[in-house]
Amino acid sequence: MAGSERRLSERLSHLPPTFTARAAYEARLSARDLVVLREAGEIDELSRSVYRRADAEPTAHLDLLAVCARAPQAVVCGESALSLHELIDDIPHEVHIAVPRGSHRPAISYPSTKVSQYAAVTFDFMVERFQVTPQETVPIYTTARSVVDAMRLGRAEGRSLALSALNRYLRRTGQQGVADLQRAARELGGMSAIRPAIEAVLA
Repeated sequence: MAGSERRLSERLSHLPPTFTARAAYEARLSARDLVVLREAGEIDELSRSVYRRADAEPTAHLDLLAVCARAPQAVVCGESALSLHELIDDIPHEVHIAVPRGSHRPAISYPSTKVSQYAAVTFDFMVERFQVTPQETVPIYTTARSVVDAMRLGRAEGRSLALSALNRYLRRTGQQGVADLQRAARELGGMSAIRPAIEAVLA
């Protein structure tokens, strides 16, 4: 390996598995250096200005990593959250993320991304980290909040998906799950949507 290639590989080794062009620049890797590394097969470009080291742990969630790198303030929500929590069998054809209402709304065409705006006052409520690889996580709404959001925000055509997620959630969690749902619904103003649905599922 030539000296210049060794220097690039050394600098690359200090970056996380998934990184942005800005992080690469801070690690003294120029745009031209990234082209050289990509052509050498040492990195892959996941999205505009988002890269992944070729030696990174394999994962089925590259789209999530790419989108969350592009929009670090966002939280995985909607069908993407329900799918990650294994509350639905559907695999969304786009990544669903939320950002605080009034903040910058990212425009990400690849991977295909659906951006929702959630109330700023409750945006950070019930957020946890989902482990994508042993070294990487993405922010995601908890199972309880994801179900409540599906019930209160879903359009009519998404009602059956929300009810299916609620049914699976309650079978998995029991009474503790009911308490978590009620807590989330009270905080988010979704009691009118969630209470009759819980009663119907538990009847």
